[in-house]
Amino acid sequence: MDNVTVRQGESATLRCTIDDRVTRVAWLNRSTILYAGNDKWSIDPRVIILVNTPTQYSIMIQNVDVYDEGPYTCSVQTDNHPKTSRVHLIVQVPPQIMNISSDITVNEGSSVTLLCLAIGRPEPTVTWRHLSVKEGQGFVSEDEYLEISDIKRDQSGEYECSALNDVAAPDVRKVKITVNYPPYISKAKNTGVSVGQKGILSCEASAVPTAEFQWFKEDTRLATGLDGVRIENKGRISTLTFFNVSEKDYGNYTCVATNKLGNTNASITLYGPGAVIDGVNSASRALACLWLSGTLFAHFFIKF
Repeated sequence: MDNVTVRQGESATLRCTIDDRVTRVAWLNRSTILYAGNDKWSIDPRVIILVNTPTQYSIMIQNVDVYDEGPYTCSVQTDNHPKTSRVHLIVQVPPQIMNISSDITVNEGSSVTLLCLAIGRPEPTVTWRHLSVKEGQGFVSEDEYLEISDIKRDQSGEYECSALNDVAAPDVRKVKITVNYPPYISKAKNTGVSVGQKGILSCEASAVPTAEFQWFKEDTRLATGLDGVRIENKGRISTLTFFNVSEKDYGNYTCVATNKLGNTNASITLYGPGAVIDGVNSASRALACLWLSGTLFAHFFIKF
């Protein structure tokens, strides 16, 4: 028995070699006669006779589907006795992802299970890959299910499901995992500025969802427009701007970052020339540590 392999949707040619001793010939699918000589018995319009000569008797099945797979028999009758030749038709189907998990949002520490179901002939191999990390470092699972326990914030991002069976290009779909976590302040520096100049305090916080910011001086909450200050929030960064610094503006300020999972805060000091911050005189601080705009004075620094 010979095998004939075709892809779903293509045409399959079934060939039968004969000689001049043959008096009758027919093609059958299992016990159903498709063609007998030039006479068509099948009602399927996709089945046509291709060649009927003294040396070859072939038929074609167009637009092949999976239900066409199976054994086909070429039956010939000679003066002496009947003979048969068998062909097994194999239909290959490109991989197709039929069901995949939707995008999901979870809190850090939760367990996540992603599902990716695919069909194809032969049965496709399903692989999960984390796209939001460097090549070769992504989390990989060769299974329909991807299970992540105690998920971390760095495991957020896009996950790609790929179904492959070498019949055609892999079918690829993506799922996005968003991991919520409480705020933490990643950058908050003390700032020195002279009286009469413009000074800016900056506070940067990482959080999902994005944190909301509040500024306090001692127990008093600050607001834009009050006492000549402006608060501006852009994504992860909040700034507190003093347009004309006075002596009363010097002191400790608290930046508070909040989202639905919690809050955190940091103390930031606005100080003037000569002030001692954390045991270091402000005159000895590097210019790179002064967040100023519009200052007209040059500051020298000494390694302490």
